[in-house]
Amino acid sequence: MKIYTRRGDRGETDLFAGGRVRKDHPRVEAYGLVDALNSALGLAIAPSPHADLQSLGREIQARLFDLGSYL
Repeated sequence: MKIYTRRGDRGETDLFAGGRVRKDHPRVEAYGLVDALNSALGLAIAPSPHADLQSLGREIQARLFDLGSYL
């Protein structure tokens, strides 16, 4: 499924709450960094045989999801 905004790509992106910012805006960069950190953490804890480490990792991931929602 393709979604078109019909505004073209002028180096800007829409924010969920409204408005537009440049794609290199610190807020957009923060989205990506938090998402990448969450992904890397998941990859790091997934193979661990230690339940306490996995539990801690999942708690941190939940907080990162919360952080992403605030952004």
